Amino acid sequence: MKAPPFKYHAPRALAEALDMTAGLDNARALAGGQSLMPLLNLRMAAPDHLIDLGNIAELRGVFEDGARFHIGAMTTQRDIEKSAPIAGLCPLLAQAIHHVGHQQTRNRGTIGGSLCHSDPGAELPVAAMALDAELVVAGPRGERAVAFRDFPSGYLSVSLEPGELLTRVSFPKAGPREGSAFLEFNLRPADFAVVSVAARVALDEAGHIAHASIAVGGVQAAPIRLLEAENALRGHAPSREAFEAAARAAAEIDCDGDDVHPADFRSELCGVLTRRALTQAATRAAGSRHV
Repeated sequence: MKAPPFKYHAPRALAEALDMTAGLDNARALAGGQSLMPLLNLRMAAPDHLIDLGNIAELRGVFEDGARFHIGAMTTQRDIEKSAPIAGLCPLLAQAIHHVGHQQTRNRGTIGGSLCHSDPGAELPVAAMALDAELVVAGPRGERAVAFRDFPSGYLSVSLEPGELLTRVSFPKAGPREGSAFLEFNLRPADFAVVSVAARVALDEAGHIAHASIAVGGVQAAPIRLLEAENALRGHAPSREAFEAAARAAAEIDCDGDDVHPADFRSELCGVLTRRALTQAATRAAGSRHV
């Protein structure tokens, strides 16, 4: 099918894009288009105005600021994949990006587009949840910060107010003795994940777990943090027994299911992938400064 008719706009500055977003009725922002264009062609979305953000240079790039670093919302997934600084600053994000679609889709897809589309099977929202990402959005009343955990608001929905655009995403830098892992199960490489798990483990000088974070995707409308399991791991030595306990907690998640992948199948995957991801992350934390 072909997309319904719309008026195309290509602003070259953020201020211009914000004016259009706030002033045009039934407008949609176009980031990489890897999700929006199929929705248009299937007539599942029918905006009257399409605002292409691809010409706005201020929405692209990576820069550091103290203990965190920031990525412009229009930075492509391929640029993130090829970035040596990001691989060093945030290994978990670098690991997750390799699971996102094919190279052709990563060439166009953007980090902001993925987070705003908020597909349950997408990888970048799961990594953002595990990393305690912070978002900066701009709108008619200026900028505001949003913790990623508060950003998803439902299936394919996020908490952007009318007239707002996501401008950049902030992540913590990996610390010493920190390891991470991103694992997913899908039927074919580059498919959306049936279940995915992102895990971070930081060890103290004694080799005990100082901090852990676990996020699970593909099981509900938005990624889930296993906060109780994270707290239970803190202060303990990384061990099979500790990670098995976390896996049992993951297997108890109330999962959505379908005819192909029922809820109990997804629950079992949650447990298996959580144990494996924690084991890999802890091994990496013990073996190098951060991996």
